[in-house]
Amino acid sequence: MTILLGCIADDFTGATDLAGMLVRAGMRTVQMIGVPASPLPTDVDAVVIALKSRTVAPSEAVAQSLAALKHLQQAGCHQFYFKYCSTFDSTDVGNIGPVTDALMSELGTDFTIACPAFPENKRTIYKGHLFVGDTLLSESGMRDHPLTPMTDANLVRVLQQQTRRKVGLISFDSVASGVDAVRARITALREEGVEIAIVDALSNHDLLTIGAACTGMPLVTAGSGIALGLPQNFQNALNAVERESADRLAYPSGLRAVLSGSCSTATQAQVAHFIAGGRPAFAIDPLKLADGEDVVGAALSWAAPLLFEQTPLIYATAAPESVRAVQASLGVDRAGALVEQAMSQIASGLTRLGVRQIIVAGGETSGAVVSALNVSGLRIGRQIDPGVPWTITIGDTSMALALKSGNFGTEDFFSKAWSLLA
Repeated sequence: MTILLGCIADDFTGATDLAGMLVRAGMRTVQMIGVPASPLPTDVDAVVIALKSRTVAPSEAVAQSLAALKHLQQAGCHQFYFKYCSTFDSTDVGNIGPVTDALMSELGTDFTIACPAFPENKRTIYKGHLFVGDTLLSESGMRDHPLTPMTDANLVRVLQQQTRRKVGLISFDSVASGVDAVRARITALREEGVEIAIVDALSNHDLLTIGAACTGMPLVTAGSGIALGLPQNFQNALNAVERESADRLAYPSGLRAVLSGSCSTATQAQVAHFIAGGRPAFAIDPLKLADGEDVVGAALSWAAPLLFEQTPLIYATAAPESVRAVQASLGVDRAGALVEQAMSQIASGLTRLGVRQIIVAGGETSGAVVSALNVSGLRIGRQIDPGVPWTITIGDTSMALALKSGNFGTEDFFSKAWSLLA
């Protein structure tokens, strides 16, 4: 068996998002947690390696990404995909630009695209500007992101600050004119010395057009949306193999819990909806963690008697003003680290209590949880909401995990997800 598509994602929920999109398009997909230490499964069409590189130092992000690329090259992948957030989460120095530069150099290619558009989740790009719904990225809730505040919606300008390569634009008029027009624009940009092009996209049809135009391109960089358009390029290989439905998995039974560390606007609404429904919830206070209080023990003691009859939520989700107050007191890095460590310890404690089905909200929180549970890989199953599938852990003890990006999911996500496991 040959793995057709090898993907590198810069955080855990983003990796799951991408893997879920590939499954929707008919590719059997496995997600590996970190650079694999053992051979990849052979019964898959795509592999997504989930890194935790979005907010580390650029040099570390590059090192992790190149290590992942080497493993995928050794597995014989035909095309490579660098996945980042649909809100282009980054800073003036990276890490999207530096990682893209390094991957292009390693693959010996002088051109790629950058397209974080995900219309199903209301992320669209027009004239190079990223919109969240009808709002420019710079005027959305992302302007208050605690780690990667996005204050400029012009992606050409944002990416140009991060890369030594010339950045250009494939605008909507080319995309709307079809695959040949996009390819012609790529040719023109290359003649102008452009090496990375932001691509406009307003609909799934646009993503299919862009995906087709990327046939044979060694490297694609994007959010998860382009994953709708790439599998069509491998259709002959996919049709040649007998397979069951790509998302058909046998989910393990067990107790249930929800862990939420994200402070995004979407997750705040989900936590509020859960609590308003009369469901049990326990708030994690970073200041108490910093003072040395046994918040983890208190959370587990609170949850233990509830698990057999209800689904408890343990959360550190808070409004921007509360987050800023904590960061002012503890520092950004320490505040985040305290919450991640607490959530990882709580996840381990919950599994000892018999929990086998967990929803985790937030990329950093998801990374901490899967690391604490020693998860080496995930098989990708049914989609709950766009960009968020159920998964099953690879290993001796099978668990069902839903790793949700903070910005994704409807208001009732925490309650409706369980219906798909029935």
